[in-house]
Amino acid sequence: MSASQSPGRIHAFWLFFPAAALWAAVVVPMSLFAVMSGTGWPPGLLGAGHGHELIFGFALALIAGYTLGPQPWRLLAPLFGLWLAARFSWLLAPEWLLSQLLSPAFALLLAWQVVPRFQAAKKWRNKIAGPLILALCLLALAYALTDWIPAVLTKRSLMEVAILGLMLLMTFMGGRIIAPAVAGTLEKRGIPLEARVQPRIEGALLIVLPLAMICLPFSGTRLISGALLLLAATLIIVRTVRWKLWRCTDRPDLLVLALGYLWLAAGAGATGVHLFTGQSLVPALHLITIGALGTLSGSVMLRLAWQRACRTFPPAWQVLVLASAMAIAAISRYLTGDAPYSQSSLLWLASGVWALAFSGLASQLLALFLLSNSSSNRAL
Repeated sequence: MSASQSPGRIHAFWLFFPAAALWAAVVVPMSLFAVMSGTGWPPGLLGAGHGHELIFGFALALIAGYTLGPQPWRLLAPLFGLWLAARFSWLLAPEWLLSQLLSPAFALLLAWQVVPRFQAAKKWRNKIAGPLILALCLLALAYALTDWIPAVLTKRSLMEVAILGLMLLMTFMGGRIIAPAVAGTLEKRGIPLEARVQPRIEGALLIVLPLAMICLPFSGTRLISGALLLLAATLIIVRTVRWKLWRCTDRPDLLVLALGYLWLAAGAGATGVHLFTGQSLVPALHLITIGALGTLSGSVMLRLAWQRACRTFPPAWQVLVLASAMAIAAISRYLTGDAPYSQSSLLWLASGVWALAFSGLASQLLALFLLSNSSSNRAL
């Protein structure tokens, strides 16, 4: 427990962030082993199983850690236990009804705890985080129901929509993290930053990306989705450039956050191009799930943990290693194309670098948690 939190409470990120990082490190190489070993084990990671776990397992754990704040153990323990039960039941027996219901149960319970917190804001853009989180949680339920209720969307379509939904959430929350951090850094040097949140661009992205999500699953509107994604990529690049990050060269943690934000543009742009050219979306979507999600999530986890434990920014070498690892993993996975197992060396490279980065991140988070606890005990 850090000194800044109330007795009997713990910051949710100390629990969910290391667990999410460990899960990310384990799931990807195990999914390759399940296919390439010929054993089919673990069954929950075959096919799109690793995608299910990275979105509805890893990403939802990140949201829980970032948004729940300090909570009593009586709330965190059952919520975390439900997350763990959902992960291992899906890993070992994804065909069981219980396994298919535990992930939506965690998602809905998380939404019940988190979504109302965003409704006090007055402007619609400030309220949007709650509905975005709710939409992602409801997609976990929709994914489970496709096996039981005839649906317009297939599991693959739902996964594609969920990735765009995750991109939308990262676009919004990433901007809300980066803009004030850059502005504060520049103001200390007497450099005003007029383009902070950039409400017009943010508002446009909050319209364009949901429309792209709606148009994506249907054959008659996929080209519209492609055009919207290309527009979104352009808006993200313009927004990033206007933050004047070249003036923050002494803050590599901010530069890596911005790089993660630009991976969103790369993923959106590549997905748009693939839609127009009729190529598979799988390689392009991995630029979002590896490049953007890996870089942004790792940066945010390190930043928050170092600030809470040591009241400082993460060391430059840690964020730079993270950014390099995610770039190698994202590019390698993209180059494998839609038939990744024919490029096994690139696939193992992407998987190995990803796993090493997140296992190192998990150990660093645990070390910072122990440091935070010891500092708190000394203060008492």
